[in-house]
Amino acid sequence: MSFFKMMSAITALFVFAGISFAQDDDPIRVDASLVRLNVGVVDARGRPILSLDRSNFDVYEDGVKQEISRLEPSSAPFSVAILLDMSGSTLGFRQVIKQSAFRFIDALGPEDRIAVIEFYDKVNLRNDFTTDRGAVANSIAVANGRGKTNLYKALDLALDRLSKEKGRRKAIIVLTDGIDSNAQDKDRKILERLADDKIAAAIKPENNEELVQLLNRSDAQGVTIYPLALPTGDPEKLADPTPRQVAMFQAARDRLKIVADRTGGTLNTINRLEEMGRLYAQVAADLRTLYTIEYQSTNDKRDGKWRAIRIDVKNPDLISRTRQGYFAR
Repeated sequence: MSFFKMMSAITALFVFAGISFAQDDDPIRVDASLVRLNVGVVDARGRPILSLDRSNFDVYEDGVKQEISRLEPSSAPFSVAILLDMSGSTLGFRQVIKQSAFRFIDALGPEDRIAVIEFYDKVNLRNDFTTDRGAVANSIAVANGRGKTNLYKALDLALDRLSKEKGRRKAIIVLTDGIDSNAQDKDRKILERLADDKIAAAIKPENNEELVQLLNRSDAQGVTIYPLALPTGDPEKLADPTPRQVAMFQAARDRLKIVADRTGGTLNTINRLEEMGRLYAQVAADLRTLYTIEYQSTNDKRDGKWRAIRIDVKNPDLISRTRQGYFAR
């Protein structure tokens, strides 16, 4: 389901500003208090609205109205990083992954720039950002690997490459089961000495340091991240899963949800492999309906505190969606 259709069904849930993940973490330095938001707008039936301009929006940060300095229409091109999980858990359905990724690039606009990154034991940039669809298709076709899952390192590389795309609109599409190997090792260490009845609530997914740093980097650039969650690694498919297996998998999925919510994307769960191509195409369609809004925050303190963002559309019959806020690093 695209997020626009989902919004019409669960309109009452679109109150993002009340959720935050405050952490003590390494600061992300930014040169100015420029905030960049990718914003989706739909009507009550979930249909995207593509004809708005700056005068149709009001932006609030911590309840204080901000002056919009720039609005890019939904037709403006994106720089999109495609991240492909080539770890051992995906060996059995590589062809489905690749065919679905081909479908995704076919659905993007001709001026959208695409980079392809594969991750497994290693993280490889198959091609940097380009409009050359032949180069992108070749990168997808030759993607390969096996072993562990370096998900967060792959996201870090994508953000690094996106930082060089200057003022362009930015997004990451990541195909993964969410189980970053290093994060899972840390979760396992947390659980190793606990009794079974203490395990379910022991892991705090939002406290992973690598995750927190990635979220702050995406905040600074205004990157929207769309995780596509593969149906691999789920212990519920085992005959007798242990509480530890269940807790670690749930923490991985919770982190994918945090990434999507914090950046204004959506977590799309792939329940059957044949759904993969359709979900890729839906994400591409969603990208083509986003506006991008910039404003200079009236609060120029870089105090590390959470700043909640709210977007209002002046037509009360329309529903807007963007990221929840950011930490002022």
